[in-house]
Amino acid sequence: MNMTSDTPAIAIDPSPDRHTTRSEIKRGMRAMLPALVGIVPLGLLLGAQATTKGLSVVEVPLLTGLNFAGGSEFAALALWTSPPHLLLIAGITLLINSRFLLMGAALAPFLRHLTKRQALASLYLMSDACWALGLSDARRRAAAGITPAFSLPYYLGASAILYVSWVVVATIGALCGPLFGDAQSLGLHMAFPAIFIVLIRSMWKGMRAARPWLVSLIVAASTYLLVPGAWYMVAGAASGMLAAYVLAAKA
Repeated sequence: MNMTSDTPAIAIDPSPDRHTTRSEIKRGMRAMLPALVGIVPLGLLLGAQATTKGLSVVEVPLLTGLNFAGGSEFAALALWTSPPHLLLIAGITLLINSRFLLMGAALAPFLRHLTKRQALASLYLMSDACWALGLSDARRRAAAGITPAFSLPYYLGASAILYVSWVVVATIGALCGPLFGDAQSLGLHMAFPAIFIVLIRSMWKGMRAARPWLVSLIVAASTYLLVPGAWYMVAGAASGMLAAYVLAAKA
């Protein structure tokens, strides 16, 4: 078929047959493999810390599976007492996980072709790593003219391997916790920032585009040093969003 000069060339994904879906799932799982290197020590640390707070081996996978958000899980354990102050833990968890409001808003334009059930399942499985991979892949596909830009099988493949690995590794950490001793003294907690450095590198577009990140970093670090509690999460996210809005308006 001949195309006129004013007709845009758009690549359309083939129908979602089993072969295509399977290959996209595998592609998502492969993309997540580097992040799993950091997830393993982090999950072991979480499981080991959970046992010191009195959680059983059965309760640890419930914690990691139902609240699939690493940062708030560590915060919940830090506040855990016997009996636990549930309202305080729920409030801090909500505060820390408020970043997902902004992350979900950034991903939402790419989910419009999904059914409500598919979109809700995708958002439930959204973690920092899954969000970064899904958004980066959607933007690359959109730039290449591929429709739809968001590949649900790719995203689910990446999310599934991360979800299962996180729950399993944390459970292993709970089982082997006494063998680790003071797990944090081994430096395993540094895996968390290391994962974010890798994710940020994959989304790097130059210093000009990184200015909102710099503003967010400065505000979050300052708030962390000056204000007690987890307010640095909200301050960093809000300042970064405001900086992105102001800088975009000036462009």
